[in-house]
Amino acid sequence: MLLSLPDDVFAIVCRFLLQRDVCNLSLCCRSLYTLVACDKVWFTQCDMLGIVPCNDLVEWRKGVSSYKALCRFLVTIRPLVGIWVHQNPELGNVVYVMPGFISVVGCRIIPQELGPLGIEDGPIHWAPVFEVIGDFDGSTIFFLHGTEEGNHYIYPGSVKPIERACNVLLLEVENREQKYVTNSGLSRSNWVIKNNEVMVPFSKLGFSDRRKLLEVTTNHIQQKVPDMAIGPLFPRLREDEDNFQKDLVLLRERRYFLIQLFQLGTSQVEHPQEVVDSEELKLDYICKSLYCSRALRNPLQEEVGRTQCIKKRSLGGYIWNNIKHILGRSSTINGSSENKHARLHEFLRSSDTLRLTLHASTVKLSSYRAWPNMHDSRFALYKMPMRVPKADHEYAGLWGGTFGWPPGKPTEDKPGKALFFLLLSYEESHGQQLLIATKILEGTHYVLHPNGSAMFVANINKPSSEPFPWETNADFLPMNIEYAFMGEGIANGYGFRYPGSKPGSLYIFQNGIIAFLWKESRAVLTLQRLNLQELLKKGERISALPPIANFSYLTKSYSNVYAGFPISSTCFTSPR
Repeated sequence: MLLSLPDDVFAIVCRFLLQRDVCNLSLCCRSLYTLVACDKVWFTQCDMLGIVPCNDLVEWRKGVSSYKALCRFLVTIRPLVGIWVHQNPELGNVVYVMPGFISVVGCRIIPQELGPLGIEDGPIHWAPVFEVIGDFDGSTIFFLHGTEEGNHYIYPGSVKPIERACNVLLLEVENREQKYVTNSGLSRSNWVIKNNEVMVPFSKLGFSDRRKLLEVTTNHIQQKVPDMAIGPLFPRLREDEDNFQKDLVLLRERRYFLIQLFQLGTSQVEHPQEVVDSEELKLDYICKSLYCSRALRNPLQEEVGRTQCIKKRSLGGYIWNNIKHILGRSSTINGSSENKHARLHEFLRSSDTLRLTLHASTVKLSSYRAWPNMHDSRFALYKMPMRVPKADHEYAGLWGGTFGWPPGKPTEDKPGKALFFLLLSYEESHGQQLLIATKILEGTHYVLHPNGSAMFVANINKPSSEPFPWETNADFLPMNIEYAFMGEGIANGYGFRYPGSKPGSLYIFQNGIIAFLWKESRAVLTLQRLNLQELLKKGERISALPPIANFSYLTKSYSNVYAGFPISSTCFTSPR
């Protein structure tokens, strides 16, 4: 019966199957294998994932071998899409991973003030952090972004198997012979044993060793790229169809360039003597002129059995000269804590090659009012759970806004207002349903509220009778209140990490705006729902930080670490 169904009908039937079930169906017999291999079936599976709209799937298909390969890539990178954070610096370290072009792109939202056009029409400043690109067969390629001495670089690497429920994103250096270890705890029972030799995971090294190994690795795989490979990273909105199609042309060329750059490996091709007019050959000429180190030689293997009088000036030897002092320091540091951290030479001797990796892992995390408790010594980003709004949790999700009334736009007396991003979630406490607004971004120059703190907590079970002080909005239209709830808003208290709170009320308006009003000070925080993908596509890109700090800024800071960047001069002409 299945074989007699038309392709379109069979594709509809497959909507009720998971991807693994479709693969299992193809193993039943040759006829079903041929039927399941149909592009319509895998287009349906790609569409069901909901990562990109149907129109974009058609464009993405042109860069891969089949919809099945595209589905493989989408299933792989799906857990990465969303909001990732780190508690340092206190003003916010928010990285939003969104679809690019046959890729996902990690974009850091820069702490900023609200422009004169408001949230929806004003440009949101962002910086690239990393991207994961899909190859022709649906496999993944990783590139870290960074800026050094005013030049933009990319750092090629690999992606470890991504866990479906991953909540921690780690930047690591991998031994190529080392098997993947998903548990990042400190138990030696989790280490891999190969040929009677312990394979030490990167996570077992001390913080100083991990940091310096990352520094040495990124210094030797960095690739300075021309402007065409810097951007765009994703197309503009489809509302401007002409520019959207122009963006797709640039994105195809850029993706081809990066894949070729990655696949060159350590080969070095001489420049051709003649340059022809063909755009494809020009691009190929640029690719072959670059030197890309996909994996680094491990110098420890080369030093075994080699006399000290023989000194070879190779890439591996050069790296070894850079990290010998780390080994000495590591032996001293780790000698007193041998049970806790592994020594660097134990990690290096287990393989002859190293590479940069992106590791999406699942770990047990405790939290305080929806904010995860994080490690200060791991180059990591932590995923914030995005709850889908539903009947009893209709206000869950990402909201943005500023202090003051009217909402959304600056006033003449205050032309610049700090932009806040808040993640609203629900929690049960003593039989009461609480709505918690967790701050993940603050646009001031010096932090006023701790990162991850609850800006306000409203009790959904307790209506408020407090009147709202204003009757109209910026357009002098009446504000109709649907609901009002009692709550508490953040205030100065005992200690900066856990500030105090003061009473207030949360107001829900019919136009979708919500506002929290502090009863005593009459300060008001107004918020609206955000579509972060659309904001970034209309936003402005600025230069990234140096690569390791760009991935996860671990230095404790209460000021805006991006304030030193001249945003107006470093923005690219393209709004992407």
